[in-house]
Amino acid sequence: MENNWIKVYTTQDAITAEIIKQGLIENEIAAVIMNKKDSSYQTFGTVDVMVSETDQDAAEAYIKSTESE
Repeated sequence: MENNWIKVYTTQDAITAEIIKQGLIENEIAAVIMNKKDSSYQTFGTVDVMVSETDQDAAEAYIKSTESE
């Protein structure tokens, strides 16, 4: 798998990020989560959903469609 990952979604809620990631995967868009939260406190930092550069447009369209529901 290539290393050209692009951030398409950022949140402070790891569960929301996981739901977005799973939705992308179900729509055949490879996605990973980069958790930047502090492991001691879990209240500082963000969780990013990343996709391949080639899937960026499709991923953003999917995320936009879920936010309007």
